[in-house]
Amino acid sequence: MGAYETVTVVGAGLAGCECALQLARRGVLVRLVEQRPKKSSPAHHTDGMAELVCSNSLKSMRHDSAAGLLKEELALMGSELIALAKQAAVPAGGALAVDRERFSELVGARVASEPLIEVVREEATSVPEGRSVIAAGPLCSDALASCLSQLVGSESLSFFDAAAPIVDAETIDRSIVFSQSRYEEQGAGDYLNCPMNKDEYEAFMEALLGAERVVARDFEQRDLFCACQPVEEVARTGIDAARYGAMKPVGLTDPRTGRRPWAVVQLRPENADCTSYNLVGFQTNLTWPEQKRVFRLIPGLENAEFFRYGVMHRNSFVDAPRVLDDTFAIPGTKTRLAGQICGTEGYTEAIASGLLAALNTFADVSGLEHVRLPRTGALGSLVSYATNPATSPYQPMHVNFGIVPPLEGPRLKKRERYAHYADRAITDLSAYVAERNDLFS
Repeated sequence: MGAYETVTVVGAGLAGCECALQLARRGVLVRLVEQRPKKSSPAHHTDGMAELVCSNSLKSMRHDSAAGLLKEELALMGSELIALAKQAAVPAGGALAVDRERFSELVGARVASEPLIEVVREEATSVPEGRSVIAAGPLCSDALASCLSQLVGSESLSFFDAAAPIVDAETIDRSIVFSQSRYEEQGAGDYLNCPMNKDEYEAFMEALLGAERVVARDFEQRDLFCACQPVEEVARTGIDAARYGAMKPVGLTDPRTGRRPWAVVQLRPENADCTSYNLVGFQTNLTWPEQKRVFRLIPGLENAEFFRYGVMHRNSFVDAPRVLDDTFAIPGTKTRLAGQICGTEGYTEAIASGLLAALNTFADVSGLEHVRLPRTGALGSLVSYATNPATSPYQPMHVNFGIVPPLEGPRLKKRERYAHYADRAITDLSAYVAERNDLFS
């Protein structure tokens, strides 16, 4: 039996399994609670652990990509599931794709082989007493969601994900796009503005209305569009609907013409460094290839690189910057969150959040300092974004180079810049891991 107090981990998905295995490896007794097969969710098809429900890809392995860097960081920190994913890998070019059944079987077998993990097959209808990690996926059960809502406040728990695209600031054409907040002087304000004339606007509307959309699943359609209309749905209500809404040009002057544009797309900084920008009001249900095609019709975004595409789907997550501390714990409780419930998008990000939850929970039970990852890394920058009170409004995010601190020195081309980001991140994380033998040995 472990020498520390028992920790209950709710959810045997990617985050929960990583968390449970990391805790057990450090001598902590774990109760891993999983509701399947007694109760399933509309997205799951098996009762296996770490089931990949949408895709078998864990994205790129390239060192100069944010997704590839995150995998390097997780390997450096001793991730159990990344090692198992590599055992279950199938050919996928430069990506890490897995045989889903094989991967789930490997994770299940690894959990079963760990004597300090007790697997409990029942629905968690409340937040467990004592120390716990809630590693709920995007379809957290209604009963557990209700209890979490009481714990963090009903206004801080969302049940859908409606996020607009984010673009790389360095790929915005500033000869067209101008800086101005409404009714302020040109060159002033926090927004960038992509101006459209009448012909450009109508061509954009035609492309937007004709674009291919993601087909919402039945369990998403019930409440998804009640709270936030996709930009293409707004456009369907009338040709001028968008320019009287998110694309209204009032209070703005195009410096190229000296006049108010017919319509504008406003861009809002996504971080204090202004390395990435959000398309304001452009929540969308278009497929990702269509987003790239259609949104590049916006003047000034013809060559835009997207750090994140817009998404709209059923997804339970908390307003992390307001209700969680920088270890993803709920202040004043013994409960920590991991997985998509805390707003980390993506399979590998879920694994990362489970690892981080385990490390910080182990720090709690053993009296050690919490993990403070360098912000220069993929995971460190994601945690910083997700727990920074200045992040508002909060929407789920996957790792990307738009949220890491910019490099000093002369401006580099994108691929070279990304490689430097990755080199810096691994150097900084390696030094940190070496300093924290108490957690990583």
